[in-house]
Amino acid sequence: MGGATQIGMYLEQYGPAGRGCRLAGLYDAAEFDVIGRSLARAGFSPIATPAALEALGFFMCVADLEDELIRAVGADAIERVVEAGRDRRSFRTFQGQPAWRDRPIEQQFRRFIGAGARRKTRYAGLLVEALDLARTPTPLADVLTWSRQRE
Repeated sequence: MGGATQIGMYLEQYGPAGRGCRLAGLYDAAEFDVIGRSLARAGFSPIATPAALEALGFFMCVADLEDELIRAVGADAIERVVEAGRDRRSFRTFQGQPAWRDRPIEQQFRRFIGAGARRKTRYAGLLVEALDLARTPTPLADVLTWSRQRE
């Protein structure tokens, strides 16, 4: 979508005033106000709480979806994900930097994928592939359940 600030354009095109599609999604905790205001401008009831957004099918990730997936995949699998992404050497170099060498691998990996061009997009799929479905992050499970219930 290109970030939370782009949601207005999609709501206008696909929401009640556009094609009238049933919408659902995930958002970062820091973007609650942006998402709520955008939904209100698009014709939805004013949004005051995360529960109000959930009632509309929008579920909050603690930090962001990448963080949710990294925590769900776990430290042991991150090494395999880096191998699958063919970034072993770059990741090792990053891990050796003084500011990052003593941090948990989950924090290192999150920063690593956020710092490289298009890494977030590339690693999103690899993280999902590495995910044990029994450990699906709650917001992702919730949006999928919400969507299936309304088919």
